[in-house]
Amino acid sequence: MTEHATAAPALAASDPNASRAAPREPAAPAAPVTVRRRLAALLYESVLLFGVIFLAGLAFSLVLQQRNGYTYHRLMAVWIAFVALAYFVGFWRHGGQTLPMKTWRLRVVGPDGQPPTTGRATLRYLAAWLWFLPPLALHPLLNLTVPHTLALAALWFVLWAASARLSRDRQFPHDRLAGTRIVSVLRQPR
Repeated sequence: MTEHATAAPALAASDPNASRAAPREPAAPAAPVTVRRRLAALLYESVLLFGVIFLAGLAFSLVLQQRNGYTYHRLMAVWIAFVALAYFVGFWRHGGQTLPMKTWRLRVVGPDGQPPTTGRATLRYLAAWLWFLPPLALHPLLNLTVPHTLALAALWFVLWAASARLSRDRQFPHDRLAGTRIVSVLRQPR
């Protein structure tokens, strides 16, 4: 190391304007997003989403004066699916992050590295239902008991999560279908 190189940090420390003018070193590449980290964010997301869906169901019940769960239950299912769609697409479209994704420093991006378009975010939301719908659809088709359906759903969930290991960039199938990917967000210096 030369004398000039060692003197530059000392000079920069004494001059408050030098840090603004001094070029910053390039940021280190983001660490790959592990399947475990994405599943942890998914668990946090499910807790938060429970509250969102609870409030949407409560609002639906109060507005329509629903007296029991069988009255308007199909309409309520459509309403809750719409609320979940608006929640995810809204956050993904504007910034690429929900609150749990911010906590776990994850962001969903499109092919250009920017937050996904509304169409891509909607496609990602619809494709993400593949985490749950296939085993649930088999319940009435095969006349399965609830414990068998839950076991099948758990097995399907594990297989779906493990399938991320089959792709080069470790993305889940719904991201590959939608043309999106989850990236790590670097911690901002304080």
